[in-house]
Amino acid sequence: MLDLPSEHPATSYVLHVNGADRPVTDAWIGESLLYVLRERLGLAGAKDGCSQGECGACNVQVDGRLVASCLVPAATAAGSEVRTVEGLAVDGEPSDVQRALAECGAVQCGFCIPGMAMTVHDLLEGNHAPSELETRQALCGNLCRCSGYRGVLDAVNEVIAGREAASEAASAPAQESAEADEARIPHQAAPGAGSVQAHLQDGGMA
Repeated sequence: MLDLPSEHPATSYVLHVNGADRPVTDAWIGESLLYVLRERLGLAGAKDGCSQGECGACNVQVDGRLVASCLVPAATAAGSEVRTVEGLAVDGEPSDVQRALAECGAVQCGFCIPGMAMTVHDLLEGNHAPSELETRQALCGNLCRCSGYRGVLDAVNEVIAGREAASEAASAPAQESAEADEARIPHQAAPGAGSVQAHLQDGGMA
């Protein structure tokens, strides 16, 4: 009996996700990055909302670019740096964006918020102080039926203010140190500008 080629050829590859190599074995070559992240690697943060790249719930970064993971064949991401919402935390602590989204009431049912968190992180990486219009434009690809977006906009403003305050606090000691160093440098007076001045008396004779 003649062996016919499989209609669903399998392949194996390695994805570099959130800083770690994650092997994927015996996978159908047509599986989406979203499917592999959720079903094969157990990273369920990205959500399957529409499977058409329209809702933003599955947003991740691939090589620093925001993408809808439902549209990306997973095998094509081999060799790239993939970052998911799970990779936003630092040492197990939520990022400032994740904290702000929670504190500002942006999280409702929770289904779309991982994609929004990825969008906001991506926005702030390229624009440290976006206007509200720029933030709205960035979020136009994230559909949400619960939050009304106001909480997300407030969260972005909170993150911007927090980062600016942290930057100013970090630069203050360096500024004070520079001023102190400058104060220790004696300033040499110009010739004739010293504190001892000649007093002209008796027709110009001192």
